[in-house]
Formats: sequence, C-alpha cells, structure tokens
Amino acid sequence: MLWAVARWTAAVVVCGGLGAGTALGITSMERTDVPGLATGSDGRWEYPKLSLPALPQDVPRPYTDGNEGEIHFADLRKLLLPAPAGATVDPKLNGGWVSVDEYLSQYDKDARVALKQALDESALRHIAARGWTTPDGTTTRIHLVRFKSVAFAEDFKDNALEAGSSDGHFPAGVGSAVIDESTFDVRVPFTVLYGYAETKPFGPEQTRWVHIQAGDTVALITQSRKGEALTVPFQQTVALQNQLLG
Repeated sequence: MLWAVARWTAAVVVCGGLGAGTALGITSMERTDVPGLATGSDGRWEYPKLSLPALPQDVPRPYTDGNEGEIHFADLRKLLLPAPAGATVDPKLNGGWVSVDEYLSQYDKDARVALKQALDESALRHIAARGWTTPDGTTTRIHLVRFKSVAFAEDFKDNALEAGSSDGHFPAGVGSAVIDESTFDVRVPFTVLYGYAETKPFGPEQTRWVHIQAGDTVALITQSRKGEALTVPFQQTVALQNQLLG
C-alpha cells in the first residue's frame, strides 16, 4: 500500500511540475537547448552543453501540435545523455544500439524471461544505451527503449516493469529498495518517472535507479557506487536525460 501511495505521489509531483522546469535549474531555455549543469561545489558533474538533434522539416517533436502520438522522430542514439567530463565510457555501451538481451541483463535474472516475453509482444523498435564510470567510482548506465506507440510504452512500464509497485523489477543484485524522494524534484512536463534507492543491507556498493516514460520511449537509468550512490549526480543525470526526452 505504501508503495502504491508513493507511486501515485511521484506521478502527481512530476506532472505537477508542468512548465516549471526542474529543481536543478533547468527553468529557462530554448526548446532545443539544454544546459549541461557544470560541476559545482555541491558535487555536480560537468556535462557538455546539450542540444536536441535537428529533425527533418515539418516533423514535429513529441508533445507538440501534430504529434498526438508523442513519437520521438529523432535518432534515439542522439537523445542519450553524453558522459560527463573525466568519465571513462563503457566500450560496450558507447551510445549505439544494443540487443534486448543486453538491456535485460540490467535486471535480476528471475525477471528476464517475463520481461523478454513482454518485449516480444510490445512492438519494440530499438534500444540505445550509454554507460560510463567517473573517477569517484560511480558507474552509470542509461538505456532508452523505444516502442511503436505510446500505448505499448505505457503498457510495458506499468504491466511488465510494474514501475512504482512493490512487485516491480529491480536491477540485478538489488534485494530491497525504497522510493527515492530526491527524484520528486526532477520535474519535466509530459513525462513520468519512478526513482528508487537500494536499502541496507546491501553489498559493497549501493544502486539508485529510475524508470522514465516519455511518450513512446521508456528509459532506465542506474547509478552504482562503492559505499553509497550519491544523490546529487544521480538527480542531475536523471534531470538532464529526462529533459532530452521531454
């Protein structure tokens, strides 16, 4: 019950931020320009200045007039957040297309069969991914999963991933988690997200992760770090990736 309440609270808070930008300072910008949020004394990473990829003439962006289906017509790979300064990019997750099995490897083994069946039945288009490790040992992985329609994306998020539910699927190696309230402040119009933080007792590292649905695309962002996965870079990474999708 508490997870169900938290789920709808998170959704309301995110949707309630319509037009408000995010708590990290993404409040005023051109639609095609997203600031990188340079490293500050609060622990933020230095991302490059971001911009949305150009689209062919007369092709609308999601959430605009003429795109009632909330379709991302841009190359999904160009909507992936780039690695921050000083990070080492994972050569297997270098911003290109990845297989279904690679995506499923992010989840617990017991969940993979059911999730694979759901993807087989969900009109999946393709999956793009990028991963990196920063000098402090934080490992970040971002997977963008695009479907043929917003209905398939929403169904996968709600019924396969069970996002926001106590029965939802955790990343590999995670035994228990709570709703990560720090993600309540990552408000981007028209998108919904559910963030989590692994709870003790955990192994040598802690994992935070988030599921985002933005129109026809579902994102998985995970961050793991020895000892503790820090709030600020996680919140920053989620905010920027969410902006690129929104």
